Parts: sequence; C-alpha cells; structure tokens
Amino acid sequence: MSLGPDVYADQPATEEDPLLGPSRRQEDLSPTEESEFSQWPVETRVVRRLYVSHILSSWNSRVFEFGAILYLAKIFPGTLRPMSAYALARGLAAMVFAPVVGQYIDSGNRLQVVRVSIVGQRIAVAVSCVIFLLLEISVCPIQSMKIGMLVLLTLLACVEKLCATLNTVSVERDWVVVIAQNEEAVMRTMNAQMRRVDLLCKLLGPLFISLIDGFSTRAAIITNLAMNVVSVIVEYYAIVRVYRDVPELQQQAQTASSYPDRAETDPEDSDTAQGPRDSQLKRVWTPLKGIAVKYAADFGLYFRHRAFVPSIAGALLYLTVLSFSGQMVTYLLSTNYTSTMIGVARTFSVAFEVLATWVAPWLMGKIGPIRAGLWLSSWQVGTLAIGVAIFWAYLDKPLVSASGLVGGTVLSRVGLRGFDLCTQLIVQEEVEASARGVFSSVEAAWQNGFEILSYASTLALSRPNQFKFPALISVLAVATASLAYTLFVRMRRGHLVHLEKVLCTSTEKRRERQQAIERIVSRDN
Repeated sequence: MSLGPDVYADQPATEEDPLLGPSRRQEDLSPTEESEFSQWPVETRVVRRLYVSHILSSWNSRVFEFGAILYLAKIFPGTLRPMSAYALARGLAAMVFAPVVGQYIDSGNRLQVVRVSIVGQRIAVAVSCVIFLLLEISVCPIQSMKIGMLVLLTLLACVEKLCATLNTVSVERDWVVVIAQNEEAVMRTMNAQMRRVDLLCKLLGPLFISLIDGFSTRAAIITNLAMNVVSVIVEYYAIVRVYRDVPELQQQAQTASSYPDRAETDPEDSDTAQGPRDSQLKRVWTPLKGIAVKYAADFGLYFRHRAFVPSIAGALLYLTVLSFSGQMVTYLLSTNYTSTMIGVARTFSVAFEVLATWVAPWLMGKIGPIRAGLWLSSWQVGTLAIGVAIFWAYLDKPLVSASGLVGGTVLSRVGLRGFDLCTQLIVQEEVEASARGVFSSVEAAWQNGFEILSYASTLALSRPNQFKFPALISVLAVATASLAYTLFVRMRRGHLVHLEKVLCTSTEKRRERQQAIERIVSRDN
C-alpha cells in the first residue's frame, strides 16, 4: 500500500490523513518531510474500518463468553460441572484443531478466511442463544433432554472458539503486519490500540451483560442474540472495505508451501494395486496419516523457529488461576468477598491492563521490545510473588490473605499485558509471512493447553481451602516463563545488563570526584 505522489489529491484531509504521520497533505511537504512521511504508510480510513470490525468481534465474543457462564449457572444451579465441561471442551477444541486453523489461514484467501470466521462465529452464537432461551423457559423439563442440549451447546462453543481464534490470528498476526508494511513503530501502535480495544471489551462487555442478567436472564439472552445478529452486517462490510483498500491483502499469504508434498503417492499404494478391503482401509488411513504428518510439520516448524522461546513463554502465562476468572471469583466469594468488591477489584485489574497498552509501547520505543519484555516479565513475577507470599502468610485470616492475592494480581496485570505486547511484536517481526498462520495457531494451541491445565488444577483441588496450591502453581508457571524469556534475552543479546556502561559510569564518577578534590585543594593553596 505505497503512497503515490497524488494520493491525497482532491480528497478531504480528514479522511485520508495517515494514522500516525503528519496532518498535512503529502504534496505540501518538503523533500525531507516527504521522506519522513513515507515511513507512516497507514491510511486512517483503513485503520478505522479494521478497528470497527475488531471492536464488534471482540465485543460479541466477550459478551457471549461471560454470558454463557451466567446462563449455565442459572440453568444448572448448584454445580460447576456443566460450566467446567463446557470450558474444557472449548479449550480442547482450540488446542486440537489449531494446526488446521493455521493451515487454512496460510493457504486460503485472506477475505474468505475472515468471512468464514465472522459468519461461523455469529451462527454458532445465535444458535447457542436460542438453545439457552429454550432451556431458560424450561421447554426441556426432562433431565436427559437438558443434558443433550448441553452437549449441543458444548459443540457450538467449540465452533465459536475456533472461529474466534481464526479471526484473531488472521487479523492480529497477518492483516496488521501487511497493513503496517512491517514498520515496527506502526505495528507497535496498532497492536497497543487493538489490545486496548480487547481490554475495554473485556471490562465493559461482562459488566453490560451481567447487569441485564441481574434484571432478567431471558432478557440477557435475547439481547445477546440481537446484538450478534445486527453486528454481523457492519462487521462484514468493514472488513471487506479494508481488504479492497489494501492491495497487498489481496495477494496470497503463503508463497511457498510449509509442508511436505502430500499430493504425491507411491504407485504401489494406488487403489488399483490393492483389493477392495485394502482400498477401504487406505481411504480411512490416508486422511489420518495426512493429519498426523501435518501436525508434525506444524509443531516442528514452531519448535525450530527462532521466535519459539518468547512465544512459549507467553503461552505459559495461561497456566494461572490468578486472573479474576471463574476459578478465582469462586474462591473470593468463599472468603466473604462480596460480588461488589470483586467487581471493583476486577475493574482495577482491567484498568491496569489498559495502562499497559500505553506503558509497553513507550518502553519498547525507549529500549526495544526484547529488553522491554524482560523488564515487564520481571515486574509480573515480583508482584505476584509478593501477593502469594501474603496469601500464604495469612491463611488463618481469609479476608486478609485474599486481599493480598487480589493486590498482587491487580498490580501484575501491567507486566502481563505489557509482556504479551512485546512477545507479539517479536513474533510479528520474526515469523515469515508464509508461516504466520501456522505459527500463531500452534501458539494458540499451547495457550489453550496451559489454560486447560489450570482448569484441571482446580478440578483436582476443588475445595476453597485447597486454592493455595493452584495459586502456587500459577506463580511457578509465571516464574518459569520469565526464566525462559531471560535465557532467550541472554542468547539473543549476549548479556542481560550493560556492565561496560556501569563500569564506565563508575569510572567517570570517580574521575569527577578526583577533579573536584583537586580544584578544592588548588583554591585552598
């Protein structure tokens, strides 16, 4: 999307000004200013439409994700099993089918990929809302029918999660890179702005649907359904306009195959050389073999890539129960925390996450994304360690210990989201265009896998007085991620601290002190 000399001719400046560059038209700039101007290739209208689509996608996803938990709690009161099964199946689907999602992103037409993600997600949510509504009004009074409906809801949740992953990976890891033309400053700003949108939706979406649910669960389900149906038109139109306005997006993402050629077969394995039974076995075995080969190729690419360590370090952070999710909220309620207190704490937590979308880009601009990631991961480990230490020290005072845990978790969110932005930028810069979908999808599989382990920890240790162990596991996982990233920084940069600068500074200070002493002595004489 290079800017030609007449790109702003006869067009209003307010519509065509670049996202981050000067506000004047390009033809009014001096040669020096024009050279600087060309470093900011993103047009405002393109970014606005991309953000409109992203806002609607993120908002609907957050509202339905939290709303589904509320609906299940109302329909199946007194047990966490339906919600746990629902969440586990959703995470497993994202983990198992992540390579398929990645291959589809890399090999498919970009517009078609996003179109499938939008329409597929909206259909899954709409049908789920209809089933939730039928269950809420007790159309299925028989328990076996309710279980059958729950199974169907779980399958739809898997489809919704896969489509959401497809949309997120495609837009954030591929479209943003192409639109920004691999300019680090532009990607850094767009990443931060899109993450800010995600966090605001994370804060306001659950609050919005929970307020309606507090009045009427039926009204919440109908509202969820209506927003989902109406928004798909705007979201689809916005992303289509972005695709048409950026010619580079219309090019094939994958220039060379990242997988072994599976189209070629050995003549000896042809159906004509085998009997009917062998032919049937081959028709079953060949697709399974192809899937296995594909998975091996995808994960092999991921493990061998130079961006593997920061990526897996970021994924490991998902092995946590300290995130104001259902697990931690349930524990806090058992320690005499009220829902209002939890809501206030959650608001502060998201506010710190939003703050990280300004802190991290500023820090990356000062010291680079690699060193910034080290600083932010250290902050996260330190604050969580202090919070969990207070938690363990005052176990006999549940309210005090829980408050220490809440405080450490809230403060750690700056490091968590900031570190996430740093690793995202590293992956965007270092992963080749032909492998972005595969790499990011395998990364998403690991994220979901670690998240599943966090659910497993609270399923095995389900009593409130056992929550200290999942909390400890969470801190150890975060510390392990920070250690892995520290080793990555050491290997990449050759050092962690600029000792030569420290030594030079100390030498200069001693020299200055000596010179000052000599001046004083000379004046006295």
